[in-house]
Amino acid sequence: MTDRISSELHSFLVRMAYTPEDISHDTEHGMEHLLHLLEPEDEEAVIHYYGLFGADRMSLDEIAHSRGMSAEDMMAAIDRCIRRIAVTPEWQMIKQKI
Repeated sequence: MTDRISSELHSFLVRMAYTPEDISHDTEHGMEHLLHLLEPEDEEAVIHYYGLFGADRMSLDEIAHSRGMSAEDMMAAIDRCIRRIAVTPEWQMIKQKI
C-alpha cells in the first residue's frame, strides 16, 4: 500500500479493529455499507484480515489458503480492495467525519 489515500483507509481499518469502542455507530455502519461494494469473497477477506465488526482476525496465510491463493497474491488482492474503496466518494464522506 504505497499511496496516501489507501494508507489512510488502512490506518483507519486498523484503528477500527483494535479500538472499536472509539468508532461511532454511524461510522461503523457506513463502513459496513462501503465494504458491500466489494465482491462477497473480497469483503470477507478484508473483514477477517483486519478483524472488523467482531470477526476473528485471520492471518494472511489462513485467508490465502481458504481462497486457494498464495499469501503474496492474497495481499495484492486485499491492497486492490482497499484502493478500490479508498477512492470512493463514500469513503471521502466517512473520512471527513472521523
